[in-house]
Amino acid sequence: MMKLIAIDMDGTLLSSNLTISSENLQAIREAQNQGNVVMICSGRAPENILELLDEYRLSCPIGASNGTVVMIEGKEPQMISLTNEEVQETAKILETYRAPYKLYTNKGIWVPEHWMDHVQEALNANQELKNRLTDLEYRQLTEQPKETVNIRLFRNVQDVINRSDLFVQKFFILQFQPQMREKMMKDLQNLCGVAVTTSGIYNIEVMNKNGNKGFGLKTVARHFNIPIENTIAIGDNFNDVPMMEAAGLSVAMGNAEPEVKEICDVVTKTNDEHGVAYAIQQYVLQSK
Repeated sequence: MMKLIAIDMDGTLLSSNLTISSENLQAIREAQNQGNVVMICSGRAPENILELLDEYRLSCPIGASNGTVVMIEGKEPQMISLTNEEVQETAKILETYRAPYKLYTNKGIWVPEHWMDHVQEALNANQELKNRLTDLEYRQLTEQPKETVNIRLFRNVQDVINRSDLFVQKFFILQFQPQMREKMMKDLQNLCGVAVTTSGIYNIEVMNKNGNKGFGLKTVARHFNIPIENTIAIGDNFNDVPMMEAAGLSVAMGNAEPEVKEICDVVTKTNDEHGVAYAIQQYVLQSK
């Protein structure tokens, strides 16, 4: 019986040094060889996911930007975007906090020109964290992104909204003060039409309320005519919850957030112990 396995990337498929282990690769390929569909469902931008899959010679459908962009080979991407009003209202709140944010769009990642200044300000508000960062980490975090094919800079969010060919799927926001982060999340949650989540202790992510990893999983399942009860979701963080709630079987990584483990059917090993491979062997592969 064909199954769909939806796998998160960071903290799940990727080890803590951001590589895919040979054990995980082998399990994915074996699952595909047995006629199952494996999809990657990540908060990362589509270009970023595809680049990584290409590096490992993996071919999979993807649910990018938290499942709001679904790409199945040879098909037009399916997207759920924020409305112009939702983009404007979200940006307005973030500007009052002077919060650093990036926009994940159908034309790459758009970054405000003041990104570097706002990241430095945010870090200065948490000296303990700032002191813990290595020079390289600090530089990577605060460096102003340079324009490339997939990264564009903008001065004012209105410049993005005014473009009729540009659609925003996700805000990626940094906030290094726990209390401020909580307050900001509450303000964002009060906005009509948006969903607020997080994939790490220093970030917040905002999408349209219908755009999440659950949408990504259901879209791919529908495309391949796979009943929802034959789907498996594997992840570690709060942005994985919608696909875990949608899936027939939900699998939390051993390194998952405690609250995520609580809502899942089963817990596998950690991302550094090839937890994805272990889960696929346990719940997908048929012995020959």
